Amino acid sequence: MNEELESLYNNHTWELVKQLKGQKVIGCKWVFKKKDGSPGVDATRYKARLVAKGFSQREGIDFNEVFSPVVKHSSIRVLLAIVALFDLELKQLDVKTTFLHDDLEEQIYMKQPEGFVVEGKEDHACLLKKSLYGLKQSPRQWYKIFNSFMIGHNYF
Repeated sequence: MNEELESLYNNHTWELVKQLKGQKVIGCKWVFKKKDGSPGVDATRYKARLVAKGFSQREGIDFNEVFSPVVKHSSIRVLLAIVALFDLELKQLDVKTTFLHDDLEEQIYMKQPEGFVVEGKEDHACLLKKSLYGLKQSPRQWYKIFNSFMIGHNYF
């Protein structure tokens, strides 16, 4: 949990601000996962991820657009066939903090994470500056930054 929270702080994901009366604040929760390592090689790892409760967001108020990239199986098969045909090398990329990179366009307030409420600032909320897992707009924000990177480096 500390590693996840440190990553969020280092990325300037939010700013702690005084919560105004009547201000809509979405909740958050911790999601825990056990990752088994390779037997005899890697130890079991326990991961924690802070997730916003985006299901409480309302379209037009908390977000304007969503995005869900979907790939067709036939596209993957064609890609793999081209790689095999021309004896190319295919690489996979796994990003540890995928959704935490791009700035949000909307003002979203989130409750402080359970177990990490700042002492003396219990009446404050997190003004989200960057995307966070669970928000409706997170996939779209990630795609925008990924697409601009790929175009900027002439990968398309």
